[in-house]
Amino acid sequence: MENGSPTLNKFIIEEQRRVPGATGELSSLLNDVVTACKVIAQTVSKGALAGALGATGSLNVQGERQKRLDVLANEILLRYCEWDGHFAGMVSEELDDAYPIPSIYPRGKYLLMFDPLDGSSNIDVNAAVGTIFAIFHRVSTAGPGTLDDVLQPGINLVAAGYVMYGSSVMMVYSAGEGAHGFTLDPTIGEFLLSHRNITTFATGKYYSVNEANFGRWSKGVQRAVRGFHGDDVARMKGKNARYAGSLVADFHRNLIGGGIYLYPGDTANPAGKLRLLYECVPMAFLVEAAGGKATDGTRRILEIVPETLHQRTPLVIGGAADVDYVATVLAESGEAR
Repeated sequence: MENGSPTLNKFIIEEQRRVPGATGELSSLLNDVVTACKVIAQTVSKGALAGALGATGSLNVQGERQKRLDVLANEILLRYCEWDGHFAGMVSEELDDAYPIPSIYPRGKYLLMFDPLDGSSNIDVNAAVGTIFAIFHRVSTAGPGTLDDVLQPGINLVAAGYVMYGSSVMMVYSAGEGAHGFTLDPTIGEFLLSHRNITTFATGKYYSVNEANFGRWSKGVQRAVRGFHGDDVARMKGKNARYAGSLVADFHRNLIGGGIYLYPGDTANPAGKLRLLYECVPMAFLVEAAGGKATDGTRRILEIVPETLHQRTPLVIGGAADVDYVATVLAESGEAR
């Protein structure tokens, strides 16, 4: 990290100054999100010392067992982002329905979607986890946010990012003009610019997929993954397998080091397991800002119009040439959507 690296807040303000008519509101609301993520980072770092490990005994709307830190991270984001008058509503993986801003607070022109703690199955073994978020403009004009405000395609995104809680705490963010990485300096409590204008490799050296599901995949997906093994050397050089079981951790490695992440549908979960609105769409926005691609196998993720809050989709995301290879193999197998 170079000396004198700008803080995240300064960087965003300077970005907004280049946009005619910008009000600075995006900078302010991002500060709320970032502050919440700093609190989550502290809670994650304390682990068992904070009494935050283990399951709660309850299930979320996805039917997944909630971890204590899932619930804590969700509450932190809601409390830090509801009061400032920027948001008309929020959507979280941990809530059945959209969260309306309480009437005691003013309502703004933005919608916040988030996965408060991605990869929470890694928590109890001290592996990397993260927070994913996406920000849309509302389409309604006043009052509480509506379902139409929420169910927008990713091409309408204003900004998106993730914070990874790993060996260091790092945020990757984009407002559409490049993807930029910021590392938290714990001595001053600020995110500092550490990775300006991230550009991912068109063809990477890693592939990330849960191969325990191999037998449930379609023939086309199996062929594509075998290509990454090195079985299709005329078109695809073999890659190294890396899979952490956290979308943030796997995506971040591939974004920086070069590679592709896949979570395809299978016979048990035809639509895959990742959620479109607050997992796939923000990551697709980021990877495209870095020169990569994201599809459900063939369709661009950012063009899919969601029908429900917690809609799932297959995901193929990473370097442009690697993602195109999967689409080609699926088309050859008669599996294009």
